[in-house]
Amino acid sequence: MYSLVFYVPETHLEAVKSAVFAAGGGQIGDYEKCCWQTLGRGQFKPSSSANPFIGEAGGDLEYVDEYRVELVLKPEFKAQVVTALKSAHPYEEVAYHLIAVET
Repeated sequence: MYSLVFYVPETHLEAVKSAVFAAGGGQIGDYEKCCWQTLGRGQFKPSSSANPFIGEAGGDLEYVDEYRVELVLKPEFKAQVVTALKSAHPYEEVAYHLIAVET
């Protein structure tokens, strides 16, 4: 199994979760669409060559309320879940990490 953690603004929370679930993420035994989420605050400063969803290229330091979402997925769904995450997410650079976990 893998644990997937990603950060997403509230405006796209449900759409991104739906895409990840549809690709096979969040399945635990007889349960589906399982995740844990919490609200926090992220920050970033777009470089002059960035194409940011929020802020301007070469602009100021930005702060944004984002959700941290955690879920598990089976190894056979890894590629399609990451593709779905990146396709549905509004950010040019999606902040996420995958961690192998023992079951």
